[in-house]
Amino acid sequence: MKIRFFGGASEVGRSAILIEDERNIMLDYGLKIDHETRFPTGSPKVDLAVISHAHLDHSGCAPALYNEISIPTFGTLPTLRLANLLLEDSLKLSQRNHTRLNYHKKQLGTFNSRYIAIDYGARASFGNYDITLSDAGHISGSAVTLVERSKGRDNRRIVYTGDFKLQPQLLHRGAQIVKSDTLVIESTYATREHPDRQKLVRGFIDEIKETLDNGGTALVPSFAVGRAQELLAMLQQAGLAERTYIDGMAREATHIVMTHSAYIDNAKLLGDAIKAATFIDSPGDRKGILDDPAVILTPAGMLNGGPALEYITRLNRNSHIFITGYQVEGTNGRSLVETGRIDVDGERRKIATPISVYDFSAHAGKSDLYKYVRESTPNTVICVHGDPANTKAFAEELKGEGFDAYAPIVGDSIELSN
Repeated sequence: MKIRFFGGASEVGRSAILIEDERNIMLDYGLKIDHETRFPTGSPKVDLAVISHAHLDHSGCAPALYNEISIPTFGTLPTLRLANLLLEDSLKLSQRNHTRLNYHKKQLGTFNSRYIAIDYGARASFGNYDITLSDAGHISGSAVTLVERSKGRDNRRIVYTGDFKLQPQLLHRGAQIVKSDTLVIESTYATREHPDRQKLVRGFIDEIKETLDNGGTALVPSFAVGRAQELLAMLQQAGLAERTYIDGMAREATHIVMTHSAYIDNAKLLGDAIKAATFIDSPGDRKGILDDPAVILTPAGMLNGGPALEYITRLNRNSHIFITGYQVEGTNGRSLVETGRIDVDGERRKIATPISVYDFSAHAGKSDLYKYVRESTPNTVICVHGDPANTKAFAEELKGEGFDAYAPIVGDSIELSN
């Protein structure tokens, strides 16, 4: 049995990790978007795919698996519906901008027809393997994947965390820790902790209220899937949802999440927020929004597109921009935070509006990453989904604790001993 890395090793993005055995099982098949779009490498032979969650760095290339073959794909139902929202949008943008994707509408249709939705805790069999998904606490439908080989020559438990968070959020209880023999774990924040969540929320809400009191617009660029719903619930809890506009793909994503309310916590809070907020249904509805103090919650979270770019150049001098998520190198969001400049319609623009950065990450911080490893009790730990410095530091520290730990790069393979 081998683990091979077609993406997502010593990098954040294009997660594509293959369990190579009697049957080949692909764990995620995503893409990487920064200054260019990058796909998984090579042409792996795959018998089954499992998608941990809907974000494009994990699901964005899944339809490409159907260019020549027709395999089953396992995942939760919210993951299918949210991934479809993002994948269809990627197709539209590709056609509009004349850029390359590695799949077409036909492959997306096959992906949909061959997708098998399974609930948390349900065991799905595939040959000599059993697949079980458990709550990852990241976004709606996100799952930690357990692959058990229990019918062949030896028993083995491989756990793939995908993106996970142990600490609860408003809409998620936190991940369940799954016992493993081999653990493939994200390393995004392996070298630092997140700030205290309650203090962060208080500071965020106080600064938004101050912006509104001063007659400005609080522009909150947000990832449409996951982050937008968490922030909307936060604004509702603070009594600000009725002064909030929801624009872009965040509209559809929010309704999908609410439709599958069994996969979130505090569903009533999100439901009340949806009733209180104003949803922008067309570009024409954006006229006049900036005339009065309001909160605008809209994609894109890294400012590489979406309605946020339309608003950002029209804000009055009392307005404020709130960055609430990780900004990948090469994106507009990263440039705005570091230089105060972004690209709009091919033109480099200086943005004078003040900026605040809030770390509302839905990933595990350093201490929780180590907690997961220790309580999962693996023999082998494979550190993925992090920049090279993080994955290497994580693996080296784990080696010092006695674990057989690796920080692979794309193209590597690791032979699992019996």
